[in-house]
Amino acid sequence: MPIDWTSIPDDDTVGEKLHGRIRELYPIPRSLTGDGVRRTLAVIGSDLPLDVVETPSGTEVFDWVVPREWNVRDAWVEAPDGRRLARFSDSSLNLLGYSVPVDVTLTREELLEHVFTDPAHPDRVPYRTSYWAERWGFCMSQLEVDSLPAGNYHAYIDATLADGSLTYGEVRLAGASSRTVLLTTTVCHPALANDNLSGIVVAAALARALSAQSLRYSYRVVWSPGTIGPLCWLHHNRGLVGEIQHGLAISCVGDRGGVTYKRSRRESTATDRAAEAVLGHHAASTVVDWSPYGGDERQFCAPGFDLPFGAFSRSPADAFPEYHSSDDDLSVVTPEALADSYRTLLAIVDVFERDAVYRNASPYGEPQLGRRGLYRSVGGGASREAAFLWLLSLSDGGASLVDVALKSGIPFAQLADAADRLAEQGLLVAQDTSGR
Repeated sequence: MPIDWTSIPDDDTVGEKLHGRIRELYPIPRSLTGDGVRRTLAVIGSDLPLDVVETPSGTEVFDWVVPREWNVRDAWVEAPDGRRLARFSDSSLNLLGYSVPVDVTLTREELLEHVFTDPAHPDRVPYRTSYWAERWGFCMSQLEVDSLPAGNYHAYIDATLADGSLTYGEVRLAGASSRTVLLTTTVCHPALANDNLSGIVVAAALARALSAQSLRYSYRVVWSPGTIGPLCWLHHNRGLVGEIQHGLAISCVGDRGGVTYKRSRRESTATDRAAEAVLGHHAASTVVDWSPYGGDERQFCAPGFDLPFGAFSRSPADAFPEYHSSDDDLSVVTPEALADSYRTLLAIVDVFERDAVYRNASPYGEPQLGRRGLYRSVGGGASREAAFLWLLSLSDGGASLVDVALKSGIPFAQLADAADRLAEQGLLVAQDTSGR
């Protein structure tokens, strides 16, 4: 069932709204667990039917164990002159993620054993975490560290690390079929605009748009912490795995780079081919092969699940210069890029919804299109009918519309519209592919 594009806001409107939502979420301190994730999901769920799922600490999810929950009230370093540095209240990036509580006086040299910098970019505060090993620390710019005088420092972290739960959110949209498209994004990063507030807000916009559509597939849109979040979702939804027909991990979709699609582990799934059919007509796009580095797609493509799950981004996570640093701020994401990512993802979903396999019902030579009003009455000139001819040529009951689009170079939507017209004239017959 095609996307109703008349119901989709124009680029200026949607881009500004997405950028505004990023500004709203930017100050919330997120991590692998904790109230920051819940606050973020509460904003997302303010206009969506969001289910919030809690998985208790200590739960075994495949080879992992859900960690204890981490929450921070305050953290800072007090210099010898009384100035407070690396304040958590200024930016959650200033604190090593999952730092244990501490209240200690120590020398400059002792403090620096617990300070993380990025000497290659001395003006930036790096993003660092220690989810799986208990330690404490602060993140500072190298320039600030170089200016620290000798003397005694007071390091203070008012945090809790205790049994709680890991939180993820999910929107479920029922379609005509139980076969499912799964869209996911990570929700654990703190004050990082492109990685991954951009993914959070674009996924929410997709869920809102799809909730107003008549859908062939059912859809699940999931916001979860990285790595263990998808594993928790899979743990709770083992019975749904066989229904998943397409999957996309969405992240880093707000920067000025071109669109990038990373193929699934099998590299030739229907999801991969649908994305390639769309990106082939995008002004600036790249399709890359599978690799075991990345985000949610690593878990869904693991050999035991082997799902048709690709990754959609603009500049991939480690390929834009502000990655995992304080420079990944609101200036990195633009309304134009957010709107383009949103519409490109909707175009891929439109392929999921409309792709079909047809059989030519008049296969003995070309049917006469002119008497059916499908061919120009005067010969010569540019061929408006190329889509009809390609469809009639390749629709042998085995080739899909995506196959025809990739072979012919004709945009998928144009072919799908042409297929509808040929079917109305009885020249194409849709094939039942529910068992494929």
